[in-house]
Amino acid sequence: MRSKIGSIKIAGFMFFLSLGSSVSAQDSVGDDSTVRYPAAYFEEWAPVTAQDMMDRIPGLSNSGGGSRGGFSSGGRGHGGHGGPSGGRGRGGRGFGSGSGGSEILINGKRTAGKNNSTGSQLGTITADQVNYFEIIRGTSGELDVRGSGQVVNVVLFEELSSATIQFEASLQLSEDDTISPGGNLSFSGQQGGLDYQVSARTNDVYFRSLSKENSILGDFSPNDLIREDRATDGNSTTVSANLGYDINAKSSARFNVQFGEGVGETDLFRRTIDLKINPNTLDRQRESSPSGTDDWEIGGDYEYNTEGGNRFKILLISNSATRENRRERFDQFDDGSETKNLFLDTSSTTKERILRGSFTFDIFEGQDIELGGERAQTILDSSLALGLLSSTGIPSPAFGGLVPVSVSNANSSVEEIRYEPFAIHNWIINPSMTLETSLLYETSEITQSGDVTKKRDFDFVKPKVDFRYNLTPTIQLRGTIEKVVEQLSFNDFVAATDNQDIDSNVQSGNANLRQEWYWNYEINTEYRLPNDIGVLSARAYFEDWNDKIERMDVSTSEDNLQSANGNIGDGTKYGLELNSSVRMRMIDMPNLLVTASFSVEDSKITDPFLGTQRRFLFSNRGMSSLGFRHDIPKWNLNYGVSWNNSFDGNRTRIDIDDIELSAGDPFWQSFVEWRGPFSMTYRLNASRLVNDGEFCRERQRFVGRVSSGILEEIEDQCSSSGRTISLSVNGTF
Repeated sequence: MRSKIGSIKIAGFMFFLSLGSSVSAQDSVGDDSTVRYPAAYFEEWAPVTAQDMMDRIPGLSNSGGGSRGGFSSGGRGHGGHGGPSGGRGRGGRGFGSGSGGSEILINGKRTAGKNNSTGSQLGTITADQVNYFEIIRGTSGELDVRGSGQVVNVVLFEELSSATIQFEASLQLSEDDTISPGGNLSFSGQQGGLDYQVSARTNDVYFRSLSKENSILGDFSPNDLIREDRATDGNSTTVSANLGYDINAKSSARFNVQFGEGVGETDLFRRTIDLKINPNTLDRQRESSPSGTDDWEIGGDYEYNTEGGNRFKILLISNSATRENRRERFDQFDDGSETKNLFLDTSSTTKERILRGSFTFDIFEGQDIELGGERAQTILDSSLALGLLSSTGIPSPAFGGLVPVSVSNANSSVEEIRYEPFAIHNWIINPSMTLETSLLYETSEITQSGDVTKKRDFDFVKPKVDFRYNLTPTIQLRGTIEKVVEQLSFNDFVAATDNQDIDSNVQSGNANLRQEWYWNYEINTEYRLPNDIGVLSARAYFEDWNDKIERMDVSTSEDNLQSANGNIGDGTKYGLELNSSVRMRMIDMPNLLVTASFSVEDSKITDPFLGTQRRFLFSNRGMSSLGFRHDIPKWNLNYGVSWNNSFDGNRTRIDIDDIELSAGDPFWQSFVEWRGPFSMTYRLNASRLVNDGEFCRERQRFVGRVSSGILEEIEDQCSSSGRTISLSVNGTF
């Protein structure tokens, strides 16, 4: 589909070009572990928000989430199979003590929230509120996070002269000329010891994709042609507030709240031409899928610092997320009539309550210990109703007028109570070396009731060692050894819809899951090029996995083959990542920031269906990206382009009765931004201008289990969503 050698050469060329640029550079400003960017550093670019400022810092482009102008140097070009088991998000429950990646703090604190995160606030903080940015590459007991790769601390001025109102209005144009408006309004300021941010956002959501599928039978004779036109139209609204109050010099408190809701309607039209008979026949189907979401989150924390420098902190979070979807399918006929043949209604509500407390104190000079614990309660209430057109059975209005079909594990409630005491020791050995060691003990009880009744207990000891050595003020080496225990996704416990396969309506749940875990060994290097030219980094890692969760056979009979997510065994994963972010001073263009990345990855596990060695499910071979951002201060203009691509080939998904191979086009994105009079900023974004973002999949279906080797059908499908263009206007007053 494209030349992979070419993408490797591009990424490699940019990375080594960056290496060569350091020869004539001067020393950068900053101590061994912290780099500071004062507000004056950004003046020539006339930024409007804190996010605009961070987009100009080499190595931090788009690291905060919600960036309008930066491009992540590690972005994906295209995803894998998006089936029911895709994107399960294991590891997302609880608050944790550090993600291992970049963390964003505001005045040294992170938001007591998960959906209402600190990084999402950067777009609502005006540039004149920012005193300086700190890039903290070391570890310290004074930080509000632990175990992170680096910490970005946004330090605001202590006093603000007035409150600020910020607004943004946007329009998005899809390829079929559909226009989707959106808007955002925020109010922020400070009054004495109180600082506040209140924002509201609303957006119309529209997405359309076209797909075509050609299939042949196992004897390579023609089977059918399928064409689908899918469009989703809806809207979402989010309101959030973040308050902070300095009670006195020793204590402070923060409170955060967020509410969101959304509705949508997905309409699908399918045309199927049967090639097995002559003359060919045409079947038409229509699907209607209304959906709704309702979310809220409340969080708060209190911190007290003693005269001796010790710190006590308590944090509380409560959130809820409700998802509802109804799918109905109709056969359409030439006389204009239609007959419903499928009714599928799903609903789920996930609730989470987290309480976390810790006490940090010094034990020796340069050494401190944090002792604490976390209690988390997570609840999932899930229901699924399936109705089919049948000549036997009694139709029910509750099942869309169709005959109810029994689905195993369709109505369930899953609850987990988890406790996690922890101890973290931080040792600043000398100005160039730090060592952070932590020991966490996790114990949990998972109870499932409803169609399935089950109760199980788990416990894990999770050690971690993080050593950092500043070889020079600009070169840092980091080594990490950690036992990582992934949290179970409750969606894997219950039956779920299958929207990726028209021959399958639901996927089974598995009540016998246990946590997957692995030992992670990694080495990181970072070189901050002199004279603020840029940043080069590399990461090599090895992961030794146990109880890996992927698809497995849970069939109860040969007449009803079923697969579900389950623990399939042990495996390994390893890879290398290279990243560069460079200002092109070597060609006298200091306002041109170029980013490039290159990664390779491999993994090994025994497939439970075939007994052969293969990669992990959804594990890429690697990816590369290239992008730039060019500021022209005299015109108040900046623009940029990014290109991201995953390496195709041998991306295999094996299930109980089929094998899938996937590939896709690179993802292109570009923008132009101009700051006009009255501090108004106009921004034009365009995605997939070079191609339609086509994603292709070959599915091989087998008679019975895939292990039979009897090929039944080969489906070759490609889908694309087309180009999108958006215009936004924002300003402050």
